[in-house]
Amino acid sequence: MPTVAQAIRAALLTADPRAKCFAARDVARAWRRGALAWDFDVPMPAQPAWPDAPELLAPGQMPKRRKGGSERGRIALWHSLAHIEFVAIDLALDMAGRFGAEMGPEFVGDFLDVAADEAMHFALLARKLEQLGSHYGALPAHAGLWEAAHATRHDVAARLAVVPMVLEARGLDVTPATLERVQASGDVRGAKILTRILDDEIRHVGLGTKHFLRCAKMFQKNPESYWQDLVKLHFRGFVRPPFNDSARLAAGLSREFYAEIAH
Repeated sequence: MPTVAQAIRAALLTADPRAKCFAARDVARAWRRGALAWDFDVPMPAQPAWPDAPELLAPGQMPKRRKGGSERGRIALWHSLAHIEFVAIDLALDMAGRFGAEMGPEFVGDFLDVAADEAMHFALLARKLEQLGSHYGALPAHAGLWEAAHATRHDVAARLAVVPMVLEARGLDVTPATLERVQASGDVRGAKILTRILDDEIRHVGLGTKHFLRCAKMFQKNPESYWQDLVKLHFRGFVRPPFNDSARLAAGLSREFYAEIAH
């Protein structure tokens, strides 16, 4: 029987986007069926395998996305969203594989389910790009999304504080405005995709918050101040308003966490 760590590592080292989606879903299904042994016998890679395209650029090198409803602008929007979801597959897999031994089976199951969700999101967005006459990899993409994972590779509490509770929570803030623009353009299919992603991301942030609260309890820390200290130490950026307070609260992330350090 393969181990859970072997299965996760193999998925992380799958470069082809379509194949990675299938690998993430397969790992989650195998875990739910009890087909993976509880053993963390292999390390997680320092960096996942990625395809040759898209070209990854530093944030300052990324071309500015055109405003308005041009075809190029729409493709750029959906390509950017697809890239975020593609990297999110690896973020969830790495979370389960890197910290599962110390955090336990519930943690592993939660983040393998997140990885399967992100794979489904990416597949929907990749299909949307194809319907627009493009494909994932046709445009350059942001190179910095994995940096937060690398910076917190030795600390599960820091990883939870930064990835689900800052980066994914930011998605809760910005997605509704994107959804409104897509709805206003008459793109019914696109609106359904974004609605599904937003609903799932509330749950993902909630899972990250749940396990962060476990860490705070284990280390006898005040959750809000502990989170603030970790974000200040490990997040290269700002926690910026405006906030989608209702979606954040639905995920268990109250204003007591982020209001004090918001810029």
